[in-house]
Amino acid sequence: MSGSGAFTILHALHNEDADMTTSSDQGFPRWLILLGALTAIGPLSIDMYLPAFPQIERSLGGLPGSVELTLASFFIGLTLGQLFYGPLSDRFGRKKPLYAGLAIYTLASIGAAFAPSIPALIVCRFLQGMGGCAGIIIPSAIVRDRTTARESARAFSLLMLVMGLAPILAPLIGGGLLTHWGWRGIFVVLALYGSLCLVAIRFGLAESHDTRHEPPLRLKTVLGNYGRLLSNKAFLGYALGGGLAMSGMFAYIAGSPFVLIDLYGIPPQNFGWFFGANAFGLIASSQINARLLKKLPATTLLRRALWVPAITGIALATLAFSGLISLSVFVVGFFCFVASLGCIIPNATASALATHGQQAGTAAALASATQFFCATLAGALVGLLHDGTGRPLAAIMAVCGIGAWLCHRLLTRHHEAHHAGHPAEAPKPANATAQ
Repeated sequence: MSGSGAFTILHALHNEDADMTTSSDQGFPRWLILLGALTAIGPLSIDMYLPAFPQIERSLGGLPGSVELTLASFFIGLTLGQLFYGPLSDRFGRKKPLYAGLAIYTLASIGAAFAPSIPALIVCRFLQGMGGCAGIIIPSAIVRDRTTARESARAFSLLMLVMGLAPILAPLIGGGLLTHWGWRGIFVVLALYGSLCLVAIRFGLAESHDTRHEPPLRLKTVLGNYGRLLSNKAFLGYALGGGLAMSGMFAYIAGSPFVLIDLYGIPPQNFGWFFGANAFGLIASSQINARLLKKLPATTLLRRALWVPAITGIALATLAFSGLISLSVFVVGFFCFVASLGCIIPNATASALATHGQQAGTAAALASATQFFCATLAGALVGLLHDGTGRPLAAIMAVCGIGAWLCHRLLTRHHEAHHAGHPAEAPKPANATAQ
């Protein structure tokens, strides 16, 4: 675990701001710093052990490509688990499901560290995903509990710092741990990180959701809540708009190593610079978005930002299939597509949750699960459609970009027309209670 990661968690202990806003005048609220540490669980769990794939395969005697299944099982657990934690956090509050999820994550990380075989590691990674997703989905609900619609978009923009930095730092941290402690040491550190997060939320995070008037949790009620969300066109428009845009980034993550290294001969040791530049673009645009939200509503910024991946995807696909594509075009296209997500994801998430405050956990779970499902599908399609050229990647990014724009345009236009000039910016009552 990095020193900055440990500092982030310990900095939150016994230091919760009473003020629930996220204005830049007050800097980073300490509770938001802690949520950032929880959000980092996903990227750290995905990226830290990537450099260890060859060593894990040799150590456990796995078949070629078998280690990749441990990554797939983590994503499956991550996607499915969110659908459970959302309703649980609405019924029992935000902290209790966080305790349960982080406990499962920590124990699964210990199990992964001592896994005797690839199948055992696959199971442990699935449980890691099932537990760790609590740290991804519940922070979104907490942000919605404590902020207004516009403030929540700004808070999500700040959390995008973590989502941008973690993929850059995690492989470097994992590589260092691999050198000194081997691949099992990576999972030991992840277990320690989960334990620290448990301690931090115990002493540094107050409950933000009042459950005194919540009805008993029943399967029929949960399914009914999900059904109402799925029938809400505006919610679907925001969730699919953000999800399909994020899918284009996952396609880029899956396909860019082949395009840049194998197709255009970029030295593997230099690939990280290209990857890091795009992550920097994501971070920069998320912070620009946070400033723009002082003047414009999240729905307006989202509508404008969705043009970028659509146009970028069309341009990449057109040039790829016409044979006019080049390395520089791919590099610029990757940067524009990924950077636009710094504005799209925070605003799409905030807009989807804006009208579902009391059921923020359920709404956040469905929105996030939708995003991860679409993203996993896009990443798999890049491999299935591989033909030795950059055309499949360009085509999938185009479909994702156009699909995001269309879903948002077609499903939210009536909602946004109805609320034009009356954004959902009424202050959200703070339900945080003392420990």
